[in-house]
Amino acid sequence: MIGYMWRVSRGYRLTPWRSPYLRWRMETYWGLHAEEIGFREFWGFVWKQRRELVRFLRWAERMAVK
Repeated sequence: MIGYMWRVSRGYRLTPWRSPYLRWRMETYWGLHAEEIGFREFWGFVWKQRRELVRFLRWAERMAVK
């Protein structure tokens, strides 16, 4: 899980809410426009969806191994 997060947050590790890739992923999953995602929206999403995010991260890590 950590490996996937490290790869997708490249260049934005200290400010993940500014990552175009992570904003795009949140936009497609949550429906909020990427331009509207800031610090508060990002961490609110992470907190509310933490179980789903862990499930997704485990799946992504398994797919990366193959």
